[in-house]
Amino acid sequence: MIRDSITDCVGGTPLVRLSRLFPQDGIEVLAKLEMLNPGGSVKDRSARYIVERGIADGMIRPGTHIVESTSGNFGVALAMVAIRYGLRFTAVVDPHASRTNLRILRQFGAEIEMVAEPDTAGGYLHTRLARVQDLLTADPDAVWINQYANQLNWETHAATTAREVIDDCPDGVDVLVAAVSTTGTLHGLARGLRHVWPRLKVVAVDAVGSVIFGTPPGPRMLPGVGSSRVPELLTPGEIDRVVHIDDAAAVRGCHRLLRQEAIFAGGSSGSVVTAIEELLPELPRPSRVLTLLADRGERYLDLVYTDELAIEHDEFAYSARS
Repeated sequence: MIRDSITDCVGGTPLVRLSRLFPQDGIEVLAKLEMLNPGGSVKDRSARYIVERGIADGMIRPGTHIVESTSGNFGVALAMVAIRYGLRFTAVVDPHASRTNLRILRQFGAEIEMVAEPDTAGGYLHTRLARVQDLLTADPDAVWINQYANQLNWETHAATTAREVIDDCPDGVDVLVAAVSTTGTLHGLARGLRHVWPRLKVVAVDAVGSVIFGTPPGPRMLPGVGSSRVPELLTPGEIDRVVHIDDAAAVRGCHRLLRQEAIFAGGSSGSVVTAIEELLPELPRPSRVLTLLADRGERYLDLVYTDELAIEHDEFAYSARS
């Protein structure tokens, strides 16, 4: 099939069995390889969907200035979509954004606004959002995507990701395990799947130090999982269980995934791998578990994929992000 543009290549990602990582009898773990989207992450889906809906509704026009607070992947995805549709894009980022992502953003022509002051929750999200408001005040015609509150964020996955899983898994899925930040991916996928499989159990994987589910704030080093504010999209009653994974455990999960499955994935993938390991003893047999591997590992070379001996002792270096 010949596509008309790079954005037409978003979606259609494959499912793979993690049978070497999870060889337990009666358990099948399936991972949807969202890292294979053209921009390198699951965020390609929401960036394309939100912008295209905005164009259809007339809110976004050629030359529109779109603005978003992003720690990396969503910014890269928006930058890619912005080129496709002739838009101006400003990414508001913080020191936790990887240097690789920042270089990619610049190559895509995105404008970068870097905040430096941590907020009262110990992260940078509130500071980034304040800078977004400054940009909107300075440019009244700018459009804020606002992934934490935009209903199109979860709708993306109900309409696309869930439909792909349903088509590829006619026998059904028992448990969904997914990392959360805006909660859009988890909620959209869960809602879409529950239309067909209403007994699906939904497990959210959050970071230690994240406040999404009311736990105390703390420092978090890995982007893509957790938040220093409660996203407006969150609907706790639709989630059956929450598992909190710290940075060190997530990094070890990334290395196990690479060594045993040859899948080179980003930090949130290590979080879901570790969460599934914790859940396995409690799952009935047989059970089929679905997870998403959200992004590729190349963008984490200076963060996650450091010296393995240091990883074993939880002494991996984060200095590259400061």
